[in-house]
Amino acid sequence: MAGKWKELSPGTRRLIAGVAVTEAGLKVAALIDIKRRPAEEIRGPKWLWASSMIVNSAGVIPLSYFAFGRRR
Repeated sequence: MAGKWKELSPGTRRLIAGVAVTEAGLKVAALIDIKRRPAEEIRGPKWLWASSMIVNSAGVIPLSYFAFGRRR
């Protein structure tokens, strides 16, 4: 496995950049939803969901929030 950005192939660089942009977008969308949604409509504490978005999770945490963290 290459250790430096310059050593990666252009396709791999695009893939990494795409995943990073997607994860950032999911996190921003989740944080906006957490901010706007009343606490009664969220499973678990709002602060816990918001603080968990700090972790680099390849989008798993924001997707988990949208799938399981919101009450319908």
